[in-house]
Amino acid sequence: MEGIHGLNDVLTKSIPKGRKFKIYVSALTQINLDNQNRIPTTDVRILRRIMRDYRCRGRSAIDTIRLWPSVRRGEEKNIFPFQESADVMFNSALPYELAVIKQIVEPVLKEITPDMPEYSEAQRLLAFLNYFVPLSVDAVPLNSIIREFIGGSCFLSSVIR
Repeated sequence: MEGIHGLNDVLTKSIPKGRKFKIYVSALTQINLDNQNRIPTTDVRILRRIMRDYRCRGRSAIDTIRLWPSVRRGEEKNIFPFQESADVMFNSALPYELAVIKQIVEPVLKEITPDMPEYSEAQRLLAFLNYFVPLSVDAVPLNSIIREFIGGSCFLSSVIR
């Protein structure tokens, strides 16, 4: 069974405990902006989500930003309480991913205009992305985990790409 909700034993109660191996995947950033400012995991996650929602779900950045508080509430209730029950934790953050994300997400965030309530969040994310020099998507290996968000994974069928 694959999926973050698989950590919740209530959802897998018919599977014997000894037959489960739970893996918690999280994007725990490994770099800081400077000596005092770390890169918030939440910022990487929302940027990943904006990218994937835009590419796979036809959702605009404004829609993803608008839904983000609901996503966060769901995590607090349905995911984070169960992360400690995982057998292992896998860090899916990559040191170069924000440089790749930048060129994809910036144009989508710039579609949000000053008259929209989500404008300030879009501007905050754009200012954050200014710290990074863009890196071409072509530099990302086809088997990289970031391909889940940017597309072109060798593990997915051409229909999903």
